[in-house]
Amino acid sequence: MDASTESCGCHGEPARAQTDPAYRRALLTVVVLNLGFGIAELFGGFIADSQALKADSLDFLGDGSISLIGLLALAWSARARAKVALTQGLFLGALGVGVIGFAIWRAVNATAPDAELMGAIGVVALAINVVSALVLARFREGDANVRAIWLFSRNDALANVAVIAAAGLVAWTGSAWPDLAVAGLIALLFLHSAYEIVTGARRELGER
Repeated sequence: MDASTESCGCHGEPARAQTDPAYRRALLTVVVLNLGFGIAELFGGFIADSQALKADSLDFLGDGSISLIGLLALAWSARARAKVALTQGLFLGALGVGVIGFAIWRAVNATAPDAELMGAIGVVALAINVVSALVLARFREGDANVRAIWLFSRNDALANVAVIAAAGLVAWTGSAWPDLAVAGLIALLFLHSAYEIVTGARRELGER
């Protein structure tokens, strides 16, 4: 890697991520944003009767909790952080399986959600996730724990785009299926990131 690439900061700074106060502030910002909006979106999901919003709210709450653990883990050893990342990955995988199961159960008696409210909440959620992803972007190439937190924020932003699209399809078709399909898509994102996180954490534990 040449000097110009190193100075751009686009590849992150793994060594700084565990000791830099800026990273701790970034994590704290993400914790507050995720936990606060996760609670609000969960209520919105029940009001709008949207499974996609409920799934996304669980993602927010999970991200906030995991980011808080990540913040505490910065003072721990590298092996302990890898174990935390492993736990994060397993939790995310379990969450994905749960969301898929609930979406299948809900499909039996599917009713179309409030598309207007669903879309409005999706737009706000996207804005919050873009802010979180930008705050964490320069730290994304750290160890498994750092990468786990970055992946959570990135996936949230992608899921919110899908929620907004689903709201448009619900309004157009009057059907609940776009909402249920996006809930399933969010669950698949959970499972994909869980695989990446668990694989990285196991590799780091094996190296140590």
